Amino acid sequence: MASASKVSILDYFNIVFEGENGKIESNCKACGTRIQAKRSVTSNFVTHLKRKHQAMYDDFVKRKDMKREGYASASLHTFPTNGGNTRYTVPISTGVGGGGGCVGGIATLEGGVGGGSGGGVTKFDRHDPRQVLISEAIAKMIVRDLQPVSIVENQGFRELLQLLEPRYTPEAQHYIQSQLLPAYAYQAQLATRQSLASAHALTLSLDLWKGFTGATSGYLGVTCHFLTSDWQMRSALLACLPLTGGSSGNRVLSDFDEVCHSHGISGRAYRVVAEPFSATTTVKPCCLPGFHVSPPLANGLQEDAEEGLDNCKTLKEGMRYGHGDCGEERDWEELWEKGLGGIRVDCFSRCLEQCIREGLRSCPQLSSTLAKAACFYTYITSAVPPEKLSQVFDSPGSIMGGPGNNPPAARDWTAQLKVLRRLLDSMEFLEELSGPGELALGVSEKALLRELTDTLEPFTEAWDMVHGDRQTDLQTDRHVSISLALPCVLGLRKHLSETSTPRCPSLLAGLSQAVESRLATILDDPLYITATTLDPQFKLTWSSTPDWHRQVLIEELSKHSRAPNTIDPNTDLHPQSQTPPNLVPSPVSPLSRPCKLFSFIKQRPTTQAKSLEQELAVYLREEPTDEEALHYWRRKSIDFPLLAQVAKRAFTIPACGTAVENIFMTAEHSLRPERGRILPKNLETLIYLKANFRLLWTHS
Repeated sequence: MASASKVSILDYFNIVFEGENGKIESNCKACGTRIQAKRSVTSNFVTHLKRKHQAMYDDFVKRKDMKREGYASASLHTFPTNGGNTRYTVPISTGVGGGGGCVGGIATLEGGVGGGSGGGVTKFDRHDPRQVLISEAIAKMIVRDLQPVSIVENQGFRELLQLLEPRYTPEAQHYIQSQLLPAYAYQAQLATRQSLASAHALTLSLDLWKGFTGATSGYLGVTCHFLTSDWQMRSALLACLPLTGGSSGNRVLSDFDEVCHSHGISGRAYRVVAEPFSATTTVKPCCLPGFHVSPPLANGLQEDAEEGLDNCKTLKEGMRYGHGDCGEERDWEELWEKGLGGIRVDCFSRCLEQCIREGLRSCPQLSSTLAKAACFYTYITSAVPPEKLSQVFDSPGSIMGGPGNNPPAARDWTAQLKVLRRLLDSMEFLEELSGPGELALGVSEKALLRELTDTLEPFTEAWDMVHGDRQTDLQTDRHVSISLALPCVLGLRKHLSETSTPRCPSLLAGLSQAVESRLATILDDPLYITATTLDPQFKLTWSSTPDWHRQVLIEELSKHSRAPNTIDPNTDLHPQSQTPPNLVPSPVSPLSRPCKLFSFIKQRPTTQAKSLEQELAVYLREEPTDEEALHYWRRKSIDFPLLAQVAKRAFTIPACGTAVENIFMTAEHSLRPERGRILPKNLETLIYLKANFRLLWTHS
């Protein structure tokens, strides 16, 4: 109940001096800070509490609100329940309430949910700071969790808002869809264009998401990876373009060019990471054939447990990367080469995943054994107590389909392989807990699965190096460059050449053939040689023919490096301008002119610019270091200016997929139009805001 006494901001301060014209000096009761103001103007006191003592400020606002509500009500009636104990204090209005729950002027618990102003509670105006803050929080929740906007119309959601803040007027679904979210998208576009205007180097990535039918059958994401002036790597989704059923390659390239032009980066991209995909189908997550562990029904995704996971079936239909037949793929590859020129590169992580697909397809006998292992796993997770399982699996969240685990991530081949490896390592312990049965694996089956896990272990290590923690990286700007690709390929080739698989020789042969056809070209590519050598943790330590690779490196560096005093078009702050800036000469120090007064000072040697070969020689003589590559080149850009120019471009090329690729995978299960009743345009906006969440709400 509101206090009968006057609520004043000065209650939180001690007045130490009071002068003429109402001037006072007060000390904060919490921190002792002295603040000067007038009694009639107390904004300084309010600002101090809001910035320094949030709890005291909230208490002040609460007291003011209670006082205001007390005056707004005609009277307060207390209803006794349970033998006369006072439980609820409900304001009574003399008129008929306009809220959805007001009956005869009495506000009930559900009152006000309809957006009215009955029940004696004064509703916020749409422009009230508190109203705006809550609406923004709802929009952030919808974007961050990829919730359908229709959630704001749910009765339970509105009742929760009424309970937490009765004065809030719930915004309509149409307002959030047509005004609020587009306004945030416009802010993200402005922030992106401003950042790209001063970017020193940038690379673009294209991601395709298919699977819908109707007018919009999928989306094409255009992501930009750029380096700021202080050597910080950033990524931003430039556009999420809808694809219609008849989208052709020329149409996609035309839309791509329009996005680049609208963001002022036409002709500035160092490379474009894009697969030669067609507009007919899309790739499904790679998984171990037969090893399907369904998540619990409580997760609401049981119906998708087997959907789109039969990679072997997809591959038997002759699809590469899930991108249609070979003839159509060749047409698209020729179109990409013609439209993008020589700047297109393949995504390393997707090529690595495709090697796994082809290797697993070459060994069909694995499917039945993996299916039996999956049945055994499902049985022990339901029969063995969680405290016993925790001795095998690190935490409940590491159990596929367990609490706190993301079901789509659990169906990833690397997550499945890690679970399978732990299962094999603790097989005796688990069989002792579960008892003998038909689901137990035989000796030959265990040996076959052990061969599988040992053979794929280096592939898992390479995947983890490139991808890291997916759930954490969605909210960060983690960037892994292609400098890891070449050492990974060398390590995989060495591992496969030294591995023996007597029970499943076709697996080893399939993996070796896939690596040679899809990844071996990296070893002779000057781009990858340059990126790996300029990574201070590698340099040329990986090379068996360093002299030859040094020559390849010099030729590649000569194409992209220029003298330090030339103007780099990628560093132009105004790429649209054609007028070169007027260079103002630096002021000259008096010490540069000879004189008798300073004749005792030794003559400074004239600095001579190093050539590219000299910079490279000095750089390679240094010992490799574990220092992060961008941090190293930020520190060494003065010592090696020519090499730094090439490094800042090479390290913008990502080795793995983008954030929007992970968002596409999440949206496939939670935001389908038939489930969330989301229009294609609204889905496009949600994906765009989700990918650029940190641009708008950095401190969230």
